[in-house]
Amino acid sequence: MSLRHTYTVWAPIYDLIVDRATRGPRRRSLERLGDVRGQEILLPGIGSGLDLPFLPPGARYHGMDLTPAMLARARRVAGSLDIPVELQVGDAMAMPYDSGRFDTIILHLILAVVPEPRRAFAETVRVLRPGGRILILDKFLRSGQRAPLRRLVNPVISRLATRTDVVFEELLGQHDHLRVIEDTPALAGGWFRHIVLEKLEV
Repeated sequence: MSLRHTYTVWAPIYDLIVDRATRGPRRRSLERLGDVRGQEILLPGIGSGLDLPFLPPGARYHGMDLTPAMLARARRVAGSLDIPVELQVGDAMAMPYDSGRFDTIILHLILAVVPEPRRAFAETVRVLRPGGRILILDKFLRSGQRAPLRRLVNPVISRLATRTDVVFEELLGQHDHLRVIEDTPALAGGWFRHIVLEKLEV
């Protein structure tokens, strides 16, 4: 089952399952945005729009998702909140944007969902301007962490919803022009993490 088909099926009940569990960490992650006036901010994998209520005003927001059914829900949320956000169908592993376009990119629960996290992360870095930031909220294994149960269930659960075997340090290791500003526990005893990165000038 393709990722688009999977999340088309999930769309009607996604908020019921995910919103309550992740609302606090989402809000705390987005508090890190600070003053965003004049910024171009991208949310790849915006899903049903659960981040939208916590976005500060003043930026130009762009939301992208692979699944039209999820975007339809996000569009309704944006309309009810009167948040100006440009929404479009797109693949986080092959983003339809010019390099260096965005000041900030928000990756909430997307790197552990896409089939190829390395490609999605590389695309994120590509479309981020030098000096820009990446805000991440997601679940990761740490380098050398055995986590046998998470690795065992990954082949099944990754087809239904999300991956449980992504090691963030392996993604970061491909990009030596990124600086880690923050890496702190967010949820589930540190399985979910708040990570903030800065793209250095080269």
